[in-house]
Amino acid sequence: MKLRAHGIDGLVLNWIRAWLSDRLQRVCLDGAYSTWSRVWSGVPQGSVLGPILFLIFINDFDEHLSNHVLKFADNTKLYGIVDCELQGRCLQHDIDKLGDWALNWKMKFNIEKCRVLHYGKDSIGFKYSLYGQQIAEVSTEKDLGVTFSSDLKVSVKCREAYSKASQALGLIHRSIKHKNPAILIPLYKTLVRPHLEYCSVV
Repeated sequence: MKLRAHGIDGLVLNWIRAWLSDRLQRVCLDGAYSTWSRVWSGVPQGSVLGPILFLIFINDFDEHLSNHVLKFADNTKLYGIVDCELQGRCLQHDIDKLGDWALNWKMKFNIEKCRVLHYGKDSIGFKYSLYGQQIAEVSTEKDLGVTFSSDLKVSVKCREAYSKASQALGLIHRSIKHKNPAILIPLYKTLVRPHLEYCSVV
């Protein structure tokens, strides 16, 4: 249904339907095979079509929301300005809509991985819930490798980058006996610099 809504029809739709329907899978470990089990939903892992089919599947979940949504793969962020009770209820209403969409399409959000992060002194610290369970509030949260804090300071991110780079330097120092620049420079560029340069703009 979702593919058809995106204009995919005919032979292509039939091929994808056949590819996703009536699938069986089994596990092989050291030459021993498990029994075949029916796959009721999802796409074959590691497939080329899997990610794009997932994006098509979730493409409509942010329709009719009052606040803003950021989507990256299976990572979703809902955000808005909340400096009064009415705006807090409005954001909660959007959370409820997302939760209902997920239940309707058999893709329930994992409440254990959901977080609330309040920014700014005007935020009223509204409490939010999903599926009747309060969402945990945090003062810092890591997102795509960058730690964001409620005070918008980058000190936590800088400390983490310094710590990881320092650990990598220590590993190089302990592991390499002959301090040859031809060996040390590539190791530094491979193991240390990425920690210092990742999201360096932040």
